[in-house]
Amino acid sequence: MGSDAGDVHRIALSLPHATQDGSKIRYLVDGGKAFAWTWKKRIEPKRPRIEQLDVFAVRVANEEEKQVLIASDPAKFFTEPHYNGYPAVLVRLAEIDSDELTELLMDAWRIAAPRKLVAEFDAGSPQD
Repeated sequence: MGSDAGDVHRIALSLPHATQDGSKIRYLVDGGKAFAWTWKKRIEPKRPRIEQLDVFAVRVANEEEKQVLIASDPAKFFTEPHYNGYPAVLVRLAEIDSDELTELLMDAWRIAAPRKLVAEFDAGSPQD
């Protein structure tokens, strides 16, 4: 059990029209919306946040879905004040297996992707 940033990279880039945002560890669909990115933790007050490779923020449908995930497994999913009201959940990669991570990232991709792209994917159409 357990995943890492390499797993996120592999799974995210396997999705249609998904790209990495330059040198940032952030994944976009169709060059637009981000669906997964590294968490930046505030270690010291009033100092810049520090990127954490063991925790990723993953887009979810809404605040309710985020709260359901957190309640289902608080060792795996959490949030912080910075993400209050924002549709993303923080995921401890060491606590999530590859299958669940794949499902979570696919759901996040679907939320961020244009409807036409999701429909093509669901229909099994070849992607560009």
